[in-house]
Amino acid sequence: MACVYSKISTADSLVLGAIQIMIGVFHVFMWYFLLVLYMGQIKGVFGTYEPITYKTGCTLWGTFFIIAGAFIIRVTKHPTRSGIICTLIINVFCIMTTIIAIILTIIELSNFKSVSYRNYGQAKLGREVSRILLFFYPLEFSIALAYSICSCCNLFQRHEDDATSLPQEAESTF
Repeated sequence: MACVYSKISTADSLVLGAIQIMIGVFHVFMWYFLLVLYMGQIKGVFGTYEPITYKTGCTLWGTFFIIAGAFIIRVTKHPTRSGIICTLIINVFCIMTTIIAIILTIIELSNFKSVSYRNYGQAKLGREVSRILLFFYPLEFSIALAYSICSCCNLFQRHEDDATSLPQEAESTF
């Protein structure tokens, strides 16, 4: 397999983990910003603007990115097979989370119901935040995917190394 020879360096792993943490912190801050923004709306004739990404807490899912980045840094410093598997599972979960977040954000941006003129500025600003976050989701997706592929290949390579070393040790004892 060509995948066996892909290896990620320690420095690259630390950078990927740090970037994931920064993206996660940015998403959590944007959630807090949206929380303050949408809580300040005034109930008007057309109602308030509550997008689907706000109702689902989509930007709060950045906590998963923070956890995944912390796991990457932990596994880079202290690699164990179980740690690599846990990091792989969390990164696959981040991949699924980003796909769902992209879909929800596109649905939100494609539909815009009329809101009260008092809340129009807040709704417009909230949509701009969603557009900004829409650029960060593919970045998170690519980081999680790249690390997942490399760690999966690393696990496969370690498994092959363990399997080939056992018969050699058995032959050397005779």
